[in-house]
Amino acid sequence: MAQFETARTVGGVRTAAIDEGLRAHMNKVYGTMSVGMLITALAAWAISGLATTTVPTQYQIGANEYLTQLGYLIYATPLKWVIMFAPLAFVFGLSAMINRMSAATAQLVFYAFALVMGLSLSSIFLIYTGFSIVQVFLITAVAFAGLSIWGYTTKKDISGWGSFLIMGVIGLIVASIVNIFLGSPAIMFAISILGVLIFAGLTAYDTQKIKTDYIAHAAHGDSEWLGKAAIMGALNLYLDFINMFMFLLQLLGNRE
Repeated sequence: MAQFETARTVGGVRTAAIDEGLRAHMNKVYGTMSVGMLITALAAWAISGLATTTVPTQYQIGANEYLTQLGYLIYATPLKWVIMFAPLAFVFGLSAMINRMSAATAQLVFYAFALVMGLSLSSIFLIYTGFSIVQVFLITAVAFAGLSIWGYTTKKDISGWGSFLIMGVIGLIVASIVNIFLGSPAIMFAISILGVLIFAGLTAYDTQKIKTDYIAHAAHGDSEWLGKAAIMGALNLYLDFINMFMFLLQLLGNRE
């Protein structure tokens, strides 16, 4: 707790310059994340439109819906596994190489990641109705905003949540892999509930961590480091949002 209190001040005093810089830093984090979300949403919508058609083809997926050649390629061939795991490769690559990149390059890589994530998520338009996707997105946006504001404004030190939440994420991954073979709706429902709770906690935790990391380093005046920190903060919050959205969609989404 003492370390957290120290991080909120510089020499025991939070200066106006630190507060102003913090606001600019958080605006950059949220702005970068928002642009990434927009790229993902547009990419997912556009690709799903190109992948499906009402003109009969040999790849029927619904009463009056068919896959185009592009749709068959990305959803029904081994390429789908590459598309599925490509965003994960981007996350690990950006995290590992961020120190060797300029802030501008890291930002471009983040936007490329958001584009690939849109390709990966485009299949939700084949599974859920467009109305339910928009509805769940808005619910997620409201919940995310509330949780992030709380993480930013709370005086409580929640840094201790980190290890517990990361263990929860690992548990979700293991349970999801196991359920691929079991195919249990009950286990999937439990995973979705836990997933929403875990990523809700991570939203607040990551927001507070972005804030405290900035305050701890602001006195050094390293603009390049702060630029990269804003991009990594945007990446963390983006992943929190996307995962919370996907788990809520599994719980609340109406299937085609």
